[in-house]
Amino acid sequence: MNADRIIAVRTSKTVYRDGDTVLKVFDEDYKKSDILNEALNQARVEEAGLKVPKILEVLKTDGKWAIRSEFIAGKTLQQLMDENPDKFDELLERFVDIQLEILSHKAPLLNKLKDKMNRKIGESALDATARYELHIRLDGMPTHHKICHGDFNPSNIIVTPDNEAYVLDWSHVTQGNASADAARTYLLFWLSGDIDGAEKYLDLFCKKSETAKKYVQSWMPIVAASQSVKGKKEEREFLLHWANVVDYE
Repeated sequence: MNADRIIAVRTSKTVYRDGDTVLKVFDEDYKKSDILNEALNQARVEEAGLKVPKILEVLKTDGKWAIRSEFIAGKTLQQLMDENPDKFDELLERFVDIQLEILSHKAPLLNKLKDKMNRKIGESALDATARYELHIRLDGMPTHHKICHGDFNPSNIIVTPDNEAYVLDWSHVTQGNASADAARTYLLFWLSGDIDGAEKYLDLFCKKSETAKKYVQSWMPIVAASQSVKGKKEEREFLLHWANVVDYE
């Protein structure tokens, strides 16, 4: 590996620029099955017709598993938002349009969102009563089969110099309900501290998708509980708070 530079450092993985490719290198204790599943999911999303960096190979480098994919030159949508605060609303509209484009596609072999969330709720730190109520609520939600990114935020979109948008990081992708994916994005805005952006995003998503805001909000405790299983301690506390603040009637 001739890594030019580190692009990003995340929990249990480091992303390098390696010539015209990107190499995501996982820590030694990262489960092999999760790495292979991530590569497979991204290949399935690519085959569904979405604009994503193409997977080139899964390999071992210095004893660690890695995924090599295309390098896409450009800036993230988050960078563009930070550099052009006067264009935030315009960029947010593009952000929502990209999400709706993803949600318009299907990939029948992806894992099912409701199955994943049921498993994660069961692993959460909530008490038995709260877990039971969330399982019941989740089971009562409509079952859809749309591609749900699972971590859709402006940092996961690269805009090229030609103004093409590519979506990165498909490790959490599932097939399921679009409103669950929107609830996750709303909570990600909150976690980043952008409360105003969260509200603007939700209003815009609901307007463009013709979805009742209350319906997306009904997914938030479920999504929060599911996402609380992993991540930083302060994020877990925030998400568990969201999972508990809910009227089950």
